[in-house]
Amino acid sequence: MATPNNNNLIVSFGEMLIDFVPTVSGVSLAEAPGFLKAPGGAPANVAVAVSRIGGKAAFMGKVGDDEFGHMLAGILKENGVDGKGINFDTGARTALAFVTLRADGEREFMFYRNPSADMLLKPEELNLDLIRSAKVFHYGSISLIVEPCRSAHLKAMEVAREAGALLSYDPNLRLPLWPSADYAREQIKSIWDKADLIKVSDNELEFLTGSDKIDDESAMSLWHPNLKLLLVTLGEKGCSYYTKNFRGKVDGFHVKTVDTTGAGDSFVGALLCKIVEDHTILEDEARLREVLTFANACGAITTTKKGAIPALPTTEEALSLVKGT
Repeated sequence: MATPNNNNLIVSFGEMLIDFVPTVSGVSLAEAPGFLKAPGGAPANVAVAVSRIGGKAAFMGKVGDDEFGHMLAGILKENGVDGKGINFDTGARTALAFVTLRADGEREFMFYRNPSADMLLKPEELNLDLIRSAKVFHYGSISLIVEPCRSAHLKAMEVAREAGALLSYDPNLRLPLWPSADYAREQIKSIWDKADLIKVSDNELEFLTGSDKIDDESAMSLWHPNLKLLLVTLGEKGCSYYTKNFRGKVDGFHVKTVDTTGAGDSFVGALLCKIVEDHTILEDEARLREVLTFANACGAITTTKKGAIPALPTTEEALSLVKGT
């Protein structure tokens, strides 16, 4: 694979935390005999996903000045992710999430954040030079829940937009973290029309539209005039894509699913890694379908192991799955 151009930087903004994943699937947290400690947090997963397939990634966020926080910063460094955007909070801990793995590999979450370091990132702590050097600026919605992180998020988006970056948004809904479903919906949509690229899951589509239909009409109700690409991921069924000029569906890959954690982040990382090299892919349906097939393969492979970051694939692994079909 060609070495990405130095200015093809993807900056991922938001939370990084520790996931505690049960050693056995299909049991409640109380029934779990033990837990595996795994680095997590969707924006951090995306950064590592980009780096794993040869892209240039940086992470921006805040962790605790504690053993877990330094461990997470170390994991990003080991995985080739630029850590110049990481802040350490001396007064708050790194966030923890206990993840229940159901028998089908889907998850339920219990969070420990009262408040955690990621929630306390302030606008004045942002590394503005790093943001301005991004060709793609990616973020979620968890950083919108409380101040001061919400203001930091909005400032970072504004600086990235002014510098000409492509803005990429994956709401990554985690309802237990929000005060209410209505507030979650309102805040997630509050920055909707700023994004160039939006990816939602089928469940998020239902949540945001209030409809139980996963179809083109429902998806297009989320369209906004400045959007370049809207994606709806459909689990093992693949994804649907929508642009100003074309729309369609790309099938997924059938694999033995163990844990779906990080699959969407792997998909997003793969997509951004290709788009950052050439934005015109967004206007060429044949090439976009190729990229989405590759992204689907990355997402599928990520479900075959426990935890997100350890399961993220290399380019070779993803291409092997694509060619094996």
